[in-house]
Amino acid sequence: MRTAFRRWAFGVIFLGVVVYAAVTLTGPHGVHAWMEKERLIQETQKQNAIDAQRIERIKEHIKRLDGNPDEQEREIRERLKLVHPDEKVFITGEPGKQ
Repeated sequence: MRTAFRRWAFGVIFLGVVVYAAVTLTGPHGVHAWMEKERLIQETQKQNAIDAQRIERIKEHIKRLDGNPDEQEREIRERLKLVHPDEKVFITGEPGKQ
């Protein structure tokens, strides 16, 4: 009698553990959520690598500008669209498109 009760109790406990595991793994914090978080981590790491490369290019650009006044002047004239008084500017292309 005791062994039958022990088997029955063990079976119920085992079934309960299996049901709990199944609900936990398929729930909102289960395997699907874990895989989604892994995907987001990989995307973020890729974006961080791209941003790190961009930052390095900007640092190199700043280093080039730091010691070269001619490069600085060229950059300023390019960005602010400045010209010297004795220069002629020719605008080509369709008006209104830039």
